[in-house]
Amino acid sequence: MANSTTNKESPSRDSTNSSSARISLLTDAESFSRDFSLGSLNSAVSQDEFFRCSDHAESVLKRMQLYLENHQLCDVVLIAGIDGRRVPAHRLVLSASSAYFSAMFTGSLRETKEEEVTLGEVHGDALQILVQYCYTGFIELREDTVETLLATACLLQLNAVVTACCNFLARQLHPSNCLGFAFFAEQQSCNTLLQLATAYTCQHFMQVCKNQEFFQLNADQLAKLLASDDLNVPSEQDVFHSLMSWIQHDPNNREQHIPELLALVRLPLLQPSFIMDHVESVCASNECQQLVMEALKWHLLPERRSLISSERTKPRKSTVGRLLAVGGMDAHKVKGAISIESYCPRLDKWTAWKNMSARRLQFGVAVMDDKLIIVGGRDGLKTLNTVESLDLNTLAWTPLNPMGTHRHGLGVAVLEGPLYAVGGHDGWSYLNTVERWDPVARTWSYVAPMYSMRSTAGVAVLGGRLYVVGGRDGSVCHRSIECYDPHTNKWTMRAPMNKRRGGVGVSVAHGFIYALGGHDCPASNPSVCRTDTVERYDPSTDTWTLICSLSIGRDAIGCALLGDRLMAVGGYDGNHYLKTVEEYDPESNEWTQVSQLTYSRAGACVVAIPNIIPSTPPLASSTKVWKPVRLNPICYRRNVEFVDYYNL
Repeated sequence: MANSTTNKESPSRDSTNSSSARISLLTDAESFSRDFSLGSLNSAVSQDEFFRCSDHAESVLKRMQLYLENHQLCDVVLIAGIDGRRVPAHRLVLSASSAYFSAMFTGSLRETKEEEVTLGEVHGDALQILVQYCYTGFIELREDTVETLLATACLLQLNAVVTACCNFLARQLHPSNCLGFAFFAEQQSCNTLLQLATAYTCQHFMQVCKNQEFFQLNADQLAKLLASDDLNVPSEQDVFHSLMSWIQHDPNNREQHIPELLALVRLPLLQPSFIMDHVESVCASNECQQLVMEALKWHLLPERRSLISSERTKPRKSTVGRLLAVGGMDAHKVKGAISIESYCPRLDKWTAWKNMSARRLQFGVAVMDDKLIIVGGRDGLKTLNTVESLDLNTLAWTPLNPMGTHRHGLGVAVLEGPLYAVGGHDGWSYLNTVERWDPVARTWSYVAPMYSMRSTAGVAVLGGRLYVVGGRDGSVCHRSIECYDPHTNKWTMRAPMNKRRGGVGVSVAHGFIYALGGHDCPASNPSVCRTDTVERYDPSTDTWTLICSLSIGRDAIGCALLGDRLMAVGGYDGNHYLKTVEEYDPESNEWTQVSQLTYSRAGACVVAIPNIIPSTPPLASSTKVWKPVRLNPICYRRNVEFVDYYNL
């Protein structure tokens, strides 16, 4: 019995053992497979992987939009305050799209718990379109709805829609509607559109002032416009005429505003003849008469202008004309040496304007009536005595008679009619000779020479005198100043500068002579130092005063007065030819950088030209003409013959 029992149990035991064995084998196989997989993952060949569904966000928004269309899971209803239209939505989508709704639904405001929220001063159609935009990111802009959409988008702080609407409206700007757009933008606190519309109005003011919107302005709105420095007008006369047109549109109600509005016209910048012929006739009140007196004093007492200056004596950016940077050395010695750039102060922008007829370096430039005169210089191989004239109206070049002496590094200025070419280098030696161009006889003649030989000196005209400042000869840079009186044909020494300055930039502004930058010894000297200092000469006290320095030390600076600002253009810092341009404000005694030149330029000749360039009128037979001086062309000695042509 035991055996049978054992026999019966044995198979059972054997079966169990067999099953266990099979389980053990499977377990070992699985363990081997798992170990193999882990080993593969940890091998050098395996890499971690991240999965991203590229259209996940879009598909989620589409699903939310579907819920919105079926009114599913909506947890708020927006009600338009103007027409009561009800627009269901999801707080989460609104809050994620709009800072306005985010503040409403995620803060402690009562709207966080309300199922219905009323939005005052909102149109239902615009609200519906903008809620749809929150789900789709798409919106249609049309001329008949864009203003309403913009106003609502501003309220809901949907900045992307605001920008899109502003850009759309900006493309519709026209002289006939820009004022309306500006007032609409101001009402909606939409600064982007306001800036665009205001800039457009100023840019196209000459057309705007002829359209109906201009004549519908009230006095305060017109005052704000006339006060702008950015009005794009050829002259201040145009501002006066626009004011008078507005008054004549409704004289009975508007003449009372003449004093306050005329104060915004910069009368001192008008010609005295224009003031007498046009302005005085509308100045019945004491306030207007005082404005006229201020303007006439500005013309009658130029030496006191610093005492009577005001906002009315500050020219608008568009009326000061343009700045020309002519030629100069550049890194490539090509573009800068032949090109002329023009600077617009209103746009703060330099643009290519014209090319010279040939390459010149270290020449002189002056404006005589409607002509740009280019004198001497060198072409890279030889020193020149040639002279060219550019007609500023036709932009045609004309050769003029050459100077008696070849000159580069000369200074050029116009004094009471004639043009003077001062000093320089003839290719062999430094010069102290001075030549004068007679624009009537179209001839050159010599006048008294300077005391010192000077090249790269600064030349300026102030108070009926010709000043020559600094410069260098073969061994030293000068501090000294010489002053020429055309009536006596004599040079006199004036107080020297505080620093020696060769390659100095010189200009006249506000009754002073300014000397900018320069170097203190010949450039061949290894210890040469280029200075950033600026000093100012007062002819009434014969003294020099150091003022605010430039941003960087340099020489060969081109400078000129543009409006009421002194401009310093380009230069050389010892390593690089510069594009830097700075303007000087005498009231704050500060230099400010403005837009850079297109090309680097050192030694560029810089002049200002007006917006409107009158053609040179023919001389009447009764006109007293200038009689040229006849002198020995070799003027190194001082006892020269002179004729006082002013008193003949």
